[in-house]
Amino acid sequence: MNTHDGDIIVRSLTHGAAFADLYDRHQRVIHRYVSRRLGAGFAEDITSETFLVAFARRASFTGGLDARPWLLGIATVLMQKHARLEARAWRGMLAVDIARVHVDDIETAEERMDANGLAPHLGTALAELNRGDRDVLLLHTFGELDYAGIAEALGIPLGTVRSRLSRARRKVRTAIAPYVTPAPRREREHHRG
Repeated sequence: MNTHDGDIIVRSLTHGAAFADLYDRHQRVIHRYVSRRLGAGFAEDITSETFLVAFARRASFTGGLDARPWLLGIATVLMQKHARLEARAWRGMLAVDIARVHVDDIETAEERMDANGLAPHLGTALAELNRGDRDVLLLHTFGELDYAGIAEALGIPLGTVRSRLSRARRKVRTAIAPYVTPAPRREREHHRG
């Protein structure tokens, strides 16, 4: 029988050790999310702190089957204390991270990105976003949450998630547009056909 996250949290209210099951399920996701935003050096501490906060607040969990949005929301709030570190990490983004930032699928058949050359520009664009827009974009990209999960993680309406994500994508796309080179004409025609 597959136990849902909500069941684990309820059980942990009377048997605290049961919370370890939630940690086992989601530790890697939280660690990866924090690592992509702040760098590997801070991921362990923020991940641990996320689960400590979650354990302390487990009685207030109102989610259902999946605690991932709740946990990613806690991690996001904790990372806001490290905004300067995060901005430095974006400027040093790796090409592999660039490929994960889907700005309306900027790497389309009509565009070819030089990921190494684009990384500093994308990092700067992310640093210039307001915190709300940046959190929505990075929860979607690095936290791999859908719109409903982001709304739950940040405690905001679904419409706000949509508008923030749209605005963030538009701003980032505009900021990096000068650094994205069009694919050769023949390649564009081939992908359209």
